[in-house]
Amino acid sequence: MKNLVLIGGKLQGFEASYLTKKAGMRVVLVDKKERPLIMKVVDEFHCFDVTKEPEKLIELSKTAMAVLPVNENLETINFLRTLRDKLACPMLFDFDAYHISMDKKRSKEYFRSINVPMPLDNPTSPPYFIKPPCESSSIGTSIIYDQSGLEGLDPSMLIEEYVEGDVVSLEVVGDGERFEVVKETKIHIDGTYDCHMVTPLADYPEFRDLTYKLAENLNLKGIMDVEAIDSSRGLKVLEIDARFPSQTPTVVYHSSGVNLIELLLQAFVTGVRENEGIPERNYCTYEHLLFRDGELVPVGEHVLSQGTDYHEFHASEGLEIFECSGERKVFTLISWASEKEEADLNRQRGLNMLREYLAIGQGA
Repeated sequence: MKNLVLIGGKLQGFEASYLTKKAGMRVVLVDKKERPLIMKVVDEFHCFDVTKEPEKLIELSKTAMAVLPVNENLETINFLRTLRDKLACPMLFDFDAYHISMDKKRSKEYFRSINVPMPLDNPTSPPYFIKPPCESSSIGTSIIYDQSGLEGLDPSMLIEEYVEGDVVSLEVVGDGERFEVVKETKIHIDGTYDCHMVTPLADYPEFRDLTYKLAENLNLKGIMDVEAIDSSRGLKVLEIDARFPSQTPTVVYHSSGVNLIELLLQAFVTGVRENEGIPERNYCTYEHLLFRDGELVPVGEHVLSQGTDYHEFHASEGLEIFECSGERKVFTLISWASEKEEADLNRQRGLNMLREYLAIGQGA
């Protein structure tokens, strides 16, 4: 059986584990926490800090297809860069691209250098979109609607024009010379600007061209996610993340049949092949639901990171449900089918199943 070693047991690790198993491989997890969030969805778990006991990772690499960092601890990432040539298998990570993407100021400088459209910096009038320079996803973001809201703002924060429109996402995998752009998705945002649902999008040539351009000019060897606003004034790129993402890869898999773990392995072993577009095979909905006051309500993925245990609740054709335990009970519901109407029926089946389960738990 082929092993993939994941370093990090939170949400990125969950996504990578899910797709690794879909590819018929074993998941070996390394995390310094004694009980990481995704411990029940992996095949083998080793508790140690790779920065303090690197020899253990080197030993695990001898029986692995590859090692994949799925965390954003900068100390760990920097250490892994010094260790990668000592491993017996490839490390599926582009450290140079990550250095640019992890810092939004560096990313914006890169966008300017190759004329990629993006929201204006430091606009003269509100509303303003505020975000920290180095946090991923929606952490620390906000919209300010008047000038007084800028008073007392941390000077390190980025101030951009607020651009209205759908948030869209696209992954690209490169081998350093060739770049395969995968499947467009739509990011559904909650009140805290966090993603609570992902659905597939139809082919979007302009977005695909921009994504290819961003990867090509980085000589990307690894995976990168591009996030943009599809506005009335055209596409505006928000950010890039050169690390394995969460949520969108599962929708890519069910809607197009492309497994990003398999594609990432190809990039480091045999090389990728470029494509001109990936047809939509299925409709798919990926969503997070919080049980609150007797109801299931949409919630952003940040709530899952506060959980203690993430495990499979149900699996059948066209429907998978995962449960995240902790102070608050959260479910991830994945539904798919060849037609949207059938996918919606599978989704409704999942919702009914959860309502019945929660009603029993409440003594109804």
